[in-house]
Amino acid sequence: MSITVELAGTDLASLLPADATGVVSSATLDVEVAQNDQAAQAQWTDFASPVTSLTADEDVRLVHSGQVPSVTVGAAGDVTFTAGKLTLELSAAVDGQGTEADPVVLQCERGAEESGRLGAIPVVGEEASGAPQTTKPGEPGDGSGEKNNAITVTPQDEPAEGPANPCPVDPPVGEMDTSDAPKPAPGAALVVRDLPGVYPGCAYAVGMANVRKLNGAMIINDPTKKPALISVYANKRSSTRRATQEGGSFTQLDSIGNLKLPDAESTFLTFGFQPVSAKVEFENGPLTISTGTAIPHPPVRENFAVASFMQSLRLYDVKVNGVALDVGSDCRTASPFKVVLRGDFTKDPKYLNVLQGGLMSGVVTIPAFSGCGTGGEDLDSLFTASISGPGNAIIMNQGTTCIPVEPSTICPATMPVIPGTES
Repeated sequence: MSITVELAGTDLASLLPADATGVVSSATLDVEVAQNDQAAQAQWTDFASPVTSLTADEDVRLVHSGQVPSVTVGAAGDVTFTAGKLTLELSAAVDGQGTEADPVVLQCERGAEESGRLGAIPVVGEEASGAPQTTKPGEPGDGSGEKNNAITVTPQDEPAEGPANPCPVDPPVGEMDTSDAPKPAPGAALVVRDLPGVYPGCAYAVGMANVRKLNGAMIINDPTKKPALISVYANKRSSTRRATQEGGSFTQLDSIGNLKLPDAESTFLTFGFQPVSAKVEFENGPLTISTGTAIPHPPVRENFAVASFMQSLRLYDVKVNGVALDVGSDCRTASPFKVVLRGDFTKDPKYLNVLQGGLMSGVVTIPAFSGCGTGGEDLDSLFTASISGPGNAIIMNQGTTCIPVEPSTICPATMPVIPGTES
């Protein structure tokens, strides 16, 4: 369900701080649910709109998405839904990031000449009395299992086959790890909130990973083959502090993703002369993306973007000079290692937020290998000597994030170019 509001850019500019470049909005709609001569009041809450850019001389379209309460009726007859008061909470955003300024509250009443009718649902069954009852999404009934006057909902026609799901990936699971995000300047405590109205989305991320000892690189999530989508909950949590508080303004938005990458394949010259090809399987933990802005004392302004996750590597289908080398099924890094990537705000595309994407890079240390070899042959030292060690650079480019229920996002997700291959 979505609630769309259009406001004049000049009106919004007069309500928000002068430095606001965007607006974040939440909406609550009062709804009358009526059937026959009975009526009940419902409230549709927690409808959220993502950051929307402000343009002073153009209207701004705010698209709020959320879930509506379920409705239970005890009689036959049309159930009608009529819109009442709409309440908006508007908060300023700067460079794609929300701020901690107090929201501006707007209330809109329906005009006398407007019906406000949202729709009607026909219900057929035996006659019974009772006003409609509204419950919150997911709220259980009484569980009695008794027959409720044989009320049924009129079946709908089978929907026409629509477009394919733009995000055919499972939502991310796991806990966020924000330990690698920048720490705010000392001062007042941050206000930490789990943000409402967060829905799963997806994005493509492609890149290059160097192996320093082999003086070579391999493509990550090759867009010319079968690239995988990252599943993501964008802007799941915020940590903020106001500019007027001790330590200055600080805003951080945290997102969680599920980074299931396809296997990569590459050929290197081991020790500088022996061609070795191998396939690499990436075993990744939950991906945490933190973006934000720190303004400890104006005009000092520091944007940041950090992505981190734990990773293990497994090698298979190894060939030396074209001849297969049996490394077994468990030739992998002896322990997981942490990958930390950071946005570079001196290069385009800058990683301002998880919805827009952009460039991130970092350097990792690859651990020693274990489990390599079969039939009593131990090849651990061979791969450790030729691959393991510090100084292995990674650069990734993330495209825009598609959130299917958010009309303001770009769907399907856009495919970015591999860094360094731009024409």
